[in-house]
Amino acid sequence: IMAIKKLMMASAALILSVTAAKAEEKTLTISVYGFAQDAFKEHLYEPFEEKCGCDLVVETGNSVERLAKIEANKENPVIDLAVISMRDALSAARNGLTDKIDNSKLANFDKLYDIAKDPNGDGMSIGYTFYASSIAYRSDKVTINSWADLLSDDLAGRVALPNVTTTQGPLTLYMLGKALGDEDPSLKTPIAKVGEKKDDIVTFYVRSSQLVQLMQQEEIWAAPIGRFAWAGFSKMDMPIKWATPKEGQSGGMNVMVLTKGSKNRDLALEFMDFWLSTDIQTALAENLVDSPANKDVVVSDEVADNLTYGAETVKNLHLIPSEVALDNRENWLSQWNNKVGQ
Repeated sequence: IMAIKKLMMASAALILSVTAAKAEEKTLTISVYGFAQDAFKEHLYEPFEEKCGCDLVVETGNSVERLAKIEANKENPVIDLAVISMRDALSAARNGLTDKIDNSKLANFDKLYDIAKDPNGDGMSIGYTFYASSIAYRSDKVTINSWADLLSDDLAGRVALPNVTTTQGPLTLYMLGKALGDEDPSLKTPIAKVGEKKDDIVTFYVRSSQLVQLMQQEEIWAAPIGRFAWAGFSKMDMPIKWATPKEGQSGGMNVMVLTKGSKNRDLALEFMDFWLSTDIQTALAENLVDSPANKDVVVSDEVADNLTYGAETVKNLHLIPSEVALDNRENWLSQWNNKVGQ
């Protein structure tokens, strides 16, 4: 009898440890950009862990490293959900690294702005934040009504433009093309025009952080930037404005994707839905972490001034289609090297 009792106790202990291991297994691994992680932890990660009774493993890094890791583990995925740019999402989908997203599992799907619902038109990604790109300029020195004003005589020797290799580079050229009446995806006209005027450009910047200093030292009066870089300019003791050019503003969108073959599909969708909820998107917006893709989010004017916010703004965003960006990237670079050089 003792032997049977011992055996029963042993098997009960085994069942307990298996159950504990099962609970421990409820882990979601996400791959994200490295910025603002303390804010994400407080307003997104910890509230989700509390709600789902699971563990969130957060991996950070630049896009190239993070995509390489997903590619390397294609046969046995270690990442369940990744956030990347719209363009990288299309590239990942083309390489068979992501899966279709079942929107019916997302209670917050209908609250999204239309441009965020299916950014690449393939059902493989969902936008959770976007940003506008326009021109920061000294309103006491110049007036900017068009992207073409970047190459005007008023700004000769007083303007910085982004290098074509940066995120802002193609966006600026794309809007410059619109202003010059040529929207060809080759960007041939705007690149040639910048080439003609290259001696009037103070610098072709690689990091937007360089610009704050140049503006502070009055070496430049204008430069195209993403909205996420605006805070540095708005704090300056100078009359600096955010342009609303007649051609509209460009910008970018970051999206969520599910890795193909992930073992935690349902948990990943639960997290995705949580991130898109009005409460979470509001908290992230109020802390100036992300501009909301959820159209039900309401913030104060002061907060809105530092974000890409509101239906009107979103409607006037001219995003470069991902396939255009992917299929023309090499061509843009060789033309740039040819006409603008460094």
